[in-house]
Amino acid sequence: QLVESGGGLVQPGGSLRLACAASGFRLDDYAIGWFRQVPGKSREGVSCMGSEDGSGDTHYADSVNGRFIISRDSATNTLYLLMNSVKPENTAVYYCAAELPGRIVQAICVDIPNEKDIWGEGTQDTVTS
Repeated sequence: QLVESGGGLVQPGGSLRLACAASGFRLDDYAIGWFRQVPGKSREGVSCMGSEDGSGDTHYADSVNGRFIISRDSATNTLYLLMNSVKPENTAVYYCAAELPGRIVQAICVDIPNEKDIWGEGTQDTVTS
């Protein structure tokens, strides 16, 4: 199970940290990522990370590269997304997901995990002044 937290209201230029707590499995054993969705659009990848035993590589969507940071805490079995210098267009419901290793990290963010993989319920982030 994955449970997201940390969403809320933030002003443009501000920062927000999302957390995704895993239970029932080890995040280290999975490729993981953050995804977002706005009404009327498909869910898209924001940032993804390989399994700990694999490359551990990270990938970021071009629109967030240099502003967002994905990280994993093995001790607490939690995935994080630090969102810096947020913009109104970053407003969305953010989801975390995990899939068994096998694909390169970029592929996970582009061709997002399917419904058979592990998904959280999402957390709403709203960037507004």
